[in-house]
This record gives sequence, C-alpha cells and structure tokens, in this order.
Amino acid sequence: MLATYLIGLREGLEATLVVTILVAFLVKADRKDRLPQVWAGVAAAVALSVGFGALLSYTSTTLLRDYDQRELFEAITSILAVAFVTWMIFWMRRAARSIAGDLRGKLADALAVGSIAVAVMAFLAVVREGLETSLIFYSAVQGAGVDGGPLYALLGGIASAVLLGYLMYATAVRINLTVFFTVTGVLLILVAAGILKYGVHDLQESGVLPGLNTLAYDISGTLDPSAWYTALVTGIFNITPTASVVEALAWVAFAVPVLFLFLRPTGSRPAAVPTTPASSPQP
Repeated sequence: MLATYLIGLREGLEATLVVTILVAFLVKADRKDRLPQVWAGVAAAVALSVGFGALLSYTSTTLLRDYDQRELFEAITSILAVAFVTWMIFWMRRAARSIAGDLRGKLADALAVGSIAVAVMAFLAVVREGLETSLIFYSAVQGAGVDGGPLYALLGGIASAVLLGYLMYATAVRINLTVFFTVTGVLLILVAAGILKYGVHDLQESGVLPGLNTLAYDISGTLDPSAWYTALVTGIFNITPTASVVEALAWVAFAVPVLFLFLRPTGSRPAAVPTTPASSPQP
C-alpha cells in the first residue's frame, strides 16, 4: 500500500502541477472562458487512464486463461512499467526547468486555434501521467492480493497530490519541489526495482527464464509475515522471504546503477518545477 500511495502522490502531483500551470496561465491572460475546455481535456485524460487500467486487469483475469500466458503478460507489463518509471524520473529532472514555459507556449498556440485545440492540449498534457500511473499501479500490485487496499492507497496518494497542488496554487503554502521529487525519485527507483524483480519471477514462472528453484536466499524462517516491517520491506523493496538468484541479480543490477546515476551531482541542478504555479505564468 505504501508503494501504491507513493505512485499516486508522485504521478498525481506532476499532473496537478501541469493543470495548475494551465489554469494559472488562463487566469493571468484573462481567458477564463477557456477553463471549461481545459477541464474537459483533463477529464478525458482521466477517463482514458482509468479505462486503460481496467483493460490491463481484464486482459490478465479474463482474456488470458492459460497460466503461462498470464504470467508472461504480467512480466511484460512489469518490465514496461519499470522502463516508464525510469524514463519519467530522469525526464523530469532534465526537463523541469523548461516545463512551465513549454506548457504556456503550447497553450498560447492552442488558444489561437480554438476551443477544441485547448481541450486537446490539456488532454495530451495530462494523459501521459495517467497512463503511466495505470501501468505502474497494475504492475506494482500483482503480488499484493485481491483486496482493495492498494487501490485505496493509490487514490489517497492522488488526493494528497491534488490537495498539495491546490494549497500551492491558492494559498501561501510553499513546498521545496526539488527535494520532493528527489526523495520520491529515489523511492520510486526502489519500487521499480521491486517491480522488475516481480517481472523476472513471472518470466521464470512462465518458463521463459530458468532458475526458478535456484534460490539466492531463504529467510522465511526469520521474517515474520505479520510484522509491520515485513509489510514495509516487501511493499517498497519487494524483498520476499525467498528469491531466486536471477531475481536478486535483476534487483541489484537495476537499483544500484540507476540510483548512482540519479543521485550523482550534475552541476547546477534544476528546480523540479515552479513552486508558485499561481503567480509564475505570464500572459
């Protein structure tokens, strides 16, 4: 649940900041008449993202009845989710300085074209975050059971992100977003490493990779499955009571170099995104 809350918080805040930049631009430009088109585009992006998540679940549970096919499908989606998470984290760090200006420029161009263009622009600005969230969430909860806990955690993270975005937009609340995105980036890398480990396990279950029963460790006798720390470690790091050698190698081979590249100094580190979205846009 903690992992899915983090996914909802991180992705939700990125989408919320995009929306606040668009809204603030229209307010500053005295074009509030175009706000309904922005909200329509946002709503369409949310609907498509929810539909995509439902399609993933339906494909796994209904369309794929063969066990090996289902395991292979889950493995592929897990690997894709890891690729999207990694790309998103590094893209945000690289493009953060210019994202607000790019959004304002695209919205200005859309205003010159018409209302449909505004809605499409808002849709495209938000839908990427939504599709990423659906894919990452689906992959993160494959081993979490069938209860609604992970979904509630995801919705809680999104709600928290919306609240933070509103507070930054409408009040004097300020958050150091550079620190926020750095910390959540590190945690998401660890979540992604766990998703990759699970994907490798599915590849072994489906027979694509060998070594399912060649264990790297077995701590089932010492790890209390009912303890809170067990749930925390399992949820974030996906350190299960047993793991094959291939799973453990995949976790380390991903987490160590990606964390190194993400945390190494890059000279003048850019700000994550504008911390005052209500006042930064210019008409």
